[in-house]
Amino acid sequence: MIKKSSKVRDYKELTKALPTMDFLEPESVYIHLQNGRCKTYDLHVKDGDHVTVGQVIGVRHGGFFEQPIHATVSGTVGPVTKKLHRTGRKVDCVEIRNDFKETYHESVVNRPDHVIDQLTQQEMVDILREKSLVGLGGSGFPTHIKLATKDPIHTVIINAVECEPYLSSDYRLIIEDPQRVLLGLKYILQALKAERGIIAIKSDKNPLKEVLDQVLTVKFPDLPVEVMKLGNHYPQGWEIEVFRAALGLDVPYGELPTKYGVISFNVSTTAGVHDAIKYNLPVISRYFTLTGDAIEFPQNYHVKVGTSIKQLIALSEGYKEEYDKVNVIMGGPMMGVSTVSDDVIVSKTTTSVIVLADTDYHEEPCVRCGSCVYSCPARIEPVQIMNAVKKNHKELMKQLGAYKCVECGLCAYVCTSKIHVTDYVRKAKKLVGDIR
Repeated sequence: MIKKSSKVRDYKELTKALPTMDFLEPESVYIHLQNGRCKTYDLHVKDGDHVTVGQVIGVRHGGFFEQPIHATVSGTVGPVTKKLHRTGRKVDCVEIRNDFKETYHESVVNRPDHVIDQLTQQEMVDILREKSLVGLGGSGFPTHIKLATKDPIHTVIINAVECEPYLSSDYRLIIEDPQRVLLGLKYILQALKAERGIIAIKSDKNPLKEVLDQVLTVKFPDLPVEVMKLGNHYPQGWEIEVFRAALGLDVPYGELPTKYGVISFNVSTTAGVHDAIKYNLPVISRYFTLTGDAIEFPQNYHVKVGTSIKQLIALSEGYKEEYDKVNVIMGGPMMGVSTVSDDVIVSKTTTSVIVLADTDYHEEPCVRCGSCVYSCPARIEPVQIMNAVKKNHKELMKQLGAYKCVECGLCAYVCTSKIHVTDYVRKAKKLVGDIR
C-alpha cells in the first residue's frame, strides 16, 4: 500500500537554497545519437576509439539541418545501446568510458575578446552551428537558426522565468555564474545589433535581480540590459506571455516574434552562447534539478551531458523507503514526460527529473465546469478538442485550434474530474499537424 507524506514541502524553495553540487566525473557517459528532431545519424567513431572533450564523433540529421555530435568526456568509445530520451522514447546512445584526464580537443580554444568584438552575425551563426547549440530550456530548436534572422531586432529577451513548479536549475546558474550569462547576452546583442536586452525573471526572485544588477553595475556598466520582474504565475515562462508582460506585445499565433523586432533565448542557452563564442566549446555540461517528494535529498547538480540519472539518484541517497512505487518525470511536472524507468540519460535539453510518490487517480466523467477553458493560456477549448478526438473528427480539431496548444498541462491540472485533457489535445495536434 502506498503511504502518503504527512508534510507538504516546497521543493522549489529547498533546491533553490542549496549550492549546486558538481558531478563532472562519471565513469561513463551515454551520448544520444537521436533526439526529438533528428531521427537518423552517422557515427564517425567505433568501439575502442579514443576521443577528447569537444571532439565531433558523428552527426545527427534533422529535417532541414544537421547537428554535429560531440564527446563530453575524454576516453574510450564503447558500444551503441538503447536508452530513454526525455521525449519518453528509447533512442540510440554511444557510450564513452571516462579516462578522467579531461583532455580537450584541439578545436577548443580561448578566443580573445578583441577577436570576439570583430565577429559578424554570420561568423557567430557559423560557430553556434558547428557547436550544435540548441534551446536548452527544452525546445531543442537550433540556436544558430534563430540567431541568423534577417529581421531587424531591437530587443533581446533572456527568459529566466523558470515558472514550472519544482525546477530551480536556471536560478542556480544565474546565482552562481551571472557573468557567463551576461556575456552570452552581450554576444547576442552584438550579433543582432540590438539596442536593448532584457533578462526576464519572476516577481518573487529578488535575489536574482540583486545579483544581476550588481554585476551589471560593476562589470558591464555600458551594457544596455535591464533586469525585469514579470508575473509570478504559470505559465509566465511561455514565450508569448513573456513578450506580453515585458513589452506589452501580443505576437499573433503563427507569426515569428522577429517580425516585431524581438527575440528570446532561454538563460541556459545564453550561457551556451558564451561557451561557444568565447571557448569554441559545445555544451558538455549543464545545470540540472533532481527533486520530488520521493527523493531523500533533492538537489541541483552540475553534470556532464550523458550522465545516468540512476547515478544522480544514488548521490541523492535514493528513494524514500516509505514509498512502494514512484513516478519518474523528465522535465517539469506540468510539461514533462513520465517514464517507466529511471534508466534515463541527461541530454543537452534535459532540465530536470522529478520523482513523485505514485498516487492513484480515477478519471470521472466531465462535469462541464469549464475550468480547462478558463485556465487555457492559448484561449482554446480543451474539452471540446477532447470530444473531437474521441470521435476522430479531424476537421473539428482544426476548427477548434488544437494546433495552438502549448501543452502547458493546466487543463489537466485544474480538471475536477481528473481527466488527462492535455493528452487528448496533444493527440489532436499530432493528428491534424501544425497548419501555420
